[in-house]
Amino acid sequence: MSKVQTIGVLTSGGDAPGMNAAIRGVVRTACKLGIKVKGIKRGYAGLLNEEIVDMDSMSVSDIIHRGGTILYTARCMEFMTEEGQKKAAEICHKHGIEGLVVIGGDGSFRGAQKLANLGINTVGIPGTIDLDISCTEYTIGFDTAVNTAMEAIDKVRDTSSSHERCSIIEVMGRGAGYIALWSAIASGAEAVLLPERYDYNEQAIIDSLIEKHRSGKTHHIIINAEGIGHSTSMAKRIEQATGIETRATILGHMQRGGSPSCKDRVYASIMGSKAVSLLAEGKSKRIVAYKNGDYVDFDIDEALAMTKDIPEEQYQIFLSLVR
Repeated sequence: MSKVQTIGVLTSGGDAPGMNAAIRGVVRTACKLGIKVKGIKRGYAGLLNEEIVDMDSMSVSDIIHRGGTILYTARCMEFMTEEGQKKAAEICHKHGIEGLVVIGGDGSFRGAQKLANLGINTVGIPGTIDLDISCTEYTIGFDTAVNTAMEAIDKVRDTSSSHERCSIIEVMGRGAGYIALWSAIASGAEAVLLPERYDYNEQAIIDSLIEKHRSGKTHHIIINAEGIGHSTSMAKRIEQATGIETRATILGHMQRGGSPSCKDRVYASIMGSKAVSLLAEGKSKRIVAYKNGDYVDFDIDEALAMTKDIPEEQYQIFLSLVR
């Protein structure tokens, strides 16, 4: 018998392709174990507003292929306060929610940590396109997002080549450059600007472009992470300094959308199922992760204390591949 009778599930923070697959994994696994499921709409904001609905296997039919999240997501300043957290715990008790699955990023996990300290069993599932959760090598949505970016970059390269331009393409990633680095390697970019590595030496980029242009290279692709930003003004400065027509393209939130890849569907489904299994065993304050080819779980306190950086070897490999 399960040690919990009713669980809740919510999505929080930025949406990511594959979140629906994770929700489906949670609901259907719980139903198989005889556990009731409450869907909480609009993240912690919805919890505080008691936007709570009953879910069953039919509730998650025909959603695994859909991007976004059927439970919606929202930011919530009230939940960041001690009073808001206590109110959320009381609402969980009121609705009989003994365990809570939180799908989101580090900020969402800090909320789960607070609720766990108030007696609500919690398990987190890493859902963010930025791949910036330290305890895991995979986060829901990254695979789809980076493929979306790569496909868009390929299209921009076609027109950049036709017009003999330099194109600065800005991808998402405020504090983490994983989408930028992976899409730069995959698209054969000439330069990549990462929050973790960029030294803001724009002159070095200009000098490199001039040298490549003189050697006969007719078009150039620069991948710029959102955390660096200012792509439009950078393009103007580079064009003025090099004489090469330069355009900026900001991909923006298109990287969050779209039907999730096979990897995002499968990994998210497994993580959703594992989260329920942990709660059924009476465990709490855990984060489901993918590490060294296996699905594991970490204590939330331990996971949130970890740090993560761009793998230096991958960055050096990119540099070695640049023409």
